Amino acid sequence: MARTARDTCLRLLERAGVPIDGDEPWSIRVHDERLWERALAGRNLGLGEAYVDGWWDCHALDELFVRLITADVDGAIRPSPGLAAAALAARVTNRQSERRAARNARHHYDIGNDLFARMLDARMVYSCGYWTDARDLDAAQEAKLDLVCRKLALEPGMRLLDVGCGWGGLARFAAERHGVSVVGISPAANQVALARERCAGLPVEIVQTDYRRVGGTFDRIVSVGMLEHVGPRNLRRFFAACDERLAPGGMMLHHHIGSRASKTSVDPWFDRYVFPGGVLPSVAQMGAAAEPGWVVEDVHNFGPDYDRTLMAWHANVDAAWDELPAYDERFRRLWRYYLLSCAAGFRVRDLQLWQWVFRRPGPAGRYTAVR
Repeated sequence: MARTARDTCLRLLERAGVPIDGDEPWSIRVHDERLWERALAGRNLGLGEAYVDGWWDCHALDELFVRLITADVDGAIRPSPGLAAAALAARVTNRQSERRAARNARHHYDIGNDLFARMLDARMVYSCGYWTDARDLDAAQEAKLDLVCRKLALEPGMRLLDVGCGWGGLARFAAERHGVSVVGISPAANQVALARERCAGLPVEIVQTDYRRVGGTFDRIVSVGMLEHVGPRNLRRFFAACDERLAPGGMMLHHHIGSRASKTSVDPWFDRYVFPGGVLPSVAQMGAAAEPGWVVEDVHNFGPDYDRTLMAWHANVDAAWDELPAYDERFRRLWRYYLLSCAAGFRVRDLQLWQWVFRRPGPAGRYTAVR
């Protein structure tokens, strides 16, 4: 007897320890039996679209994905011809060109400042917090900003270039706490407008531009949550742009989500609905892009802290949902799927969070890493 899509999916779910209509928080509750064929044809793309459409529910999506990722359920399903073609296209086209990068950024970061203001901490820092001694999101983000500034050894009078400055949280912190002047750049108009407001009165300039167009010379360069949007085809150009802008004897720090394996594309659901064109660099891709012109002074992985950060963001959105009337229930489900599936990826160490410190080769004292 031929195995149906339902039979195949149930076998994979059983392998992952995921029941159907069970009492466990990670149990799947099916509302539409078309789910099985859709998930089998589209893997996570089909599963995610079916969730947004309300075809299934789960009380604890994060715990569900912990089990699905650990059992590599997605990898056990053969990709459809459409998915395979999309992966091939990502290898031969530059989906992070200057024109496309601006469009990709607008898709996510210009969703609405009202959403991000309620989801994030008081400084609106949209990246992993540092939870070593922190008990809440505000403290974790301040600890992360402090960590970045200490790793860069910022001193009064220095010029800092913040590539992908978001809503200006790091730029403002560095100017206020360390007496540096900052140029922050972002291609997203909504971010730029609010960042200018939040940094008003400080030696901070926020510019709407691409990293390939910025000018000037800086003592320090930083990017936080930016390299995921650069793309593997452009990593060497990114490092070359940093080399053009960094003063002699300068230092730079890059903070980004990382992959355990080198890839040229991201999960199709995230590519379509959350971060178009985003690709998570691997250690190998970072090393290849940086050699031979850069010395790696420090690499710091605190990926598990992103799990806690994402769970805090999810709790904030849930608590403030009644204050966000511009967003419908489909968006709420999409956003929940995004935040909680990512939290699971960091929880099982499938996703990483790295901070790299680079200097150029040449006479220099010993770099002492801080934590």
